Order: sequence, then C-alpha cells, then structure tokens
Amino acid sequence: MQTPKKIALMTAALLVTVQPAALAQNNAPVKLRFVSLAWQTQAIAAVKTAVAGCNAQSKSYQVDYQQVSWDSVQDYLTTSFEAKSVPDIFHYESTPVMEFGARGYLTDLSKMIPAEMKKDVAKGAWQTVTADNGNIYGVPFLWESLITLYNKDLFKAAGIRVPTVAKPWSWTEFQQASKKLTIDKNGDGTPEQYGSAFGLRSPTNRILNLALGFGGNYFYKSGNKYVIKVGDKEKALLKILLDMHYADKSAAPDGLTAQSPELFAGFFSGKFAMLPGIGVWARQTIAESGPKNFNWGVLPPMKALSQAQGSATQTLSIPASSTHKKEAMQFINCLANRTNDGKLAAGDWLFPTRTSSLKGSYFQSPNNGWKTASESAKYLTMAPFQEVSGFTEVKSKVLTPTFQQLLANRITLDDAAKQIEQQGNDILAKYYK
Repeated sequence: MQTPKKIALMTAALLVTVQPAALAQNNAPVKLRFVSLAWQTQAIAAVKTAVAGCNAQSKSYQVDYQQVSWDSVQDYLTTSFEAKSVPDIFHYESTPVMEFGARGYLTDLSKMIPAEMKKDVAKGAWQTVTADNGNIYGVPFLWESLITLYNKDLFKAAGIRVPTVAKPWSWTEFQQASKKLTIDKNGDGTPEQYGSAFGLRSPTNRILNLALGFGGNYFYKSGNKYVIKVGDKEKALLKILLDMHYADKSAAPDGLTAQSPELFAGFFSGKFAMLPGIGVWARQTIAESGPKNFNWGVLPPMKALSQAQGSATQTLSIPASSTHKKEAMQFINCLANRTNDGKLAAGDWLFPTRTSSLKGSYFQSPNNGWKTASESAKYLTMAPFQEVSGFTEVKSKVLTPTFQQLLANRITLDDAAKQIEQQGNDILAKYYK
C-alpha cells in the first residue's frame, strides 16, 4: 500500500525527471519560414550565406529558406494570405507591400524596428514603406537607380564630353550627344549607329520614376484621395522620347518593343552608343557576359529641374497572421544588418538602403561603374504612385497600354494625356469613395 508520503516522494521524483525535458522543449528555437526572391546565382548564394549566419548565432529561431520567383510571388502571397498559410517573413517590393498592408495582411513594424536601423536606413527608403498613419509594413533593404550605360570608344571617336557627378548633363545636352552619336554610314537613310536605345516594351515605371526630375508626379493628392493629372511637367519626358524616336531619330526603334536586356547585343556590337534609363543591376550582365575588351562606363543621372528619381525598395515583411512575430523581427534585424545589407546588395548589383553600407569601399570603387552608380542613390525618393490605392489596376488597364500607343506613334501626346486622366480617374474613383 502506498502511503501519502511515498506518493509525494514518487511525484517529486517524476517531476525532477520530466521537468528538464519539458523545459528543453519550451526553450527550443522556433521554426521560421522565409520566402526569398533572389534569382541570380550570386544573389542566391549571398542570401543563403546570410541566413545560415543568422541561424548559427540565434538560440531563439531557425529559418527555413524557401525560393519563390518574382513572376509568381504576387499570386503566391495573395493565396497565402487568404488561406492564412503564410511564411513568417517574405521578401518583396514596397509598392505591392503597401497595398497588402492597407488590406490588413501585414504586421505594423513601426514599434519593432531598432533605433540604429531606423537611423541608418535612408529616409527616402523608409518613405516607401510608411503609410499615412505611420504604420511601417516592411524593412527596406535594397533599391536601385536608373542609370545610363555608354560606350567609351564611341564617345571618344565623336569627341563627346563625358558628364561627371559634379557636372551632369541636362536632358538637352543628352539629346544633342545622342544626335551626334547617330551615324548613317552608307547614306541609305537608316543609321548603322544610334546614339541611344531605350527598352520601352514595359514603359510605365521607368516613365513615372524619371518624370520626377521634371516635377511630373502624375498622381496628386486631393483631400483624402489621389487623382491623375497629366500636365506640362508630365509631358516633358514623353515629348523627349517622341522627339528622339520620330523627329531627330537618334533613338533606335529597336528599343520601342524591347526589354532592356534585349538591347545588350546591339550595345556590345556598337549599334547603340548609350542605354539610357536602365536599371543599375544591368552592369552585372556587361561585367560577366560582355566582350572582354568592351570599353564601357556609367553616366550620372540627367538633370531636368532636378536629378530626382522615383524608386521602389525591396523589402522584408511579416504577415499579420504569423505566430512568431518577435522572432521574425529578430531575423530581419540580422539579415538586414550593416554587414549583410552590403553583401546582399553587392550580390544583386543593387544599392543597400543603409547609408553606412553604401559608404563601404566596394560601392565606392570605380570598378564596373560602382562609384558613379552609387552617387545616384542620393537622388532616389518615393514616387507618389507608390502609395496610391488602385495603382496596379490603373497601370495595367490605362498607363501601360496608353504609353505603348503613344510611343508607337498611334496617338498624339494630348490625346494620351486625356486618355490617362479620364480612364485613370474613373478607376481611382472606385478606391477613393
């Protein structure tokens, strides 16, 4: 027969035996799932190395890496949010992230971000992820500018002054140089060499971002809503593109239906002297795939009223339905720390949003145009379209098809402006009631 005393002693012994195992289980690191959009070999390696480093130093979490493509991530996330089967952290870009945040799908990080990170990341980058009410829906860690790549040998042969950071070109000077670099060698009316080639198959983001330098915002706040206006400031860049393609013909027609990467062959062969308005990432293609003796460089942004450019940021966000928000934020703090931010940016040939990382020797080197390219980061800012509800629909249904019609010379500039205003504002009216 078990006496009360014996029962008490046996219970105590059992507790001594069980408690350490239970405690060990309770203190085990939580499992986090991180969705990455890195797609280039060098970028994937940089992300995986950073994730492994964060896992090695953390006792509170362990991260499983999941690869998703840029082409499918929008549908993937939409389905995940609706099914409430979400990753704990995901990589995306600021414009759609802000739309997800407005719909209640994301965690507000404003009170979770360390003061050091808040201070070090560029102010313009924070603007891309901050709602009007102060909610922050992602940590911006990468961004890019639009640069101009040029053929140094063709510039030298034509006697063209190379603009510098201290003395950049105006857009008029750029047009003059492009015209001088356009050469019809056999006199048949078709140039064998063009001054410029723009990749304009998908023109909308490039036009909206570069228009900021002319003071053209396209989207303007009116009370609590946004409206579209296409005035002289918005038309300025469009007029330049039309003049270069159809008046002086210094821009190659090839670019009207091409994406930027499709123009590299012509750039390497000397058919195009410049590739204006191309993403800073494009330098990787030249450095790794271009002809060995190809003599190329990077020009600073052209100046209109200013050299301002709009830029979305690549972001790290936490879904509202994540059950491990604290640990997810700890991982973001590690993945986007000063050292990792620089390595991730270098792997993608982009800029780190951390100002301390951008000052590093890698980004200030003249090799592969890094120093000139990095100087352009100071002109980056948030374009108004990035915080417009319904922008995605306006872009797909109005802006892109209208810009394509205009650049194909099928409609006039004034008709394009009217079409954008009328049809665009009809769509926005559904989002701002």
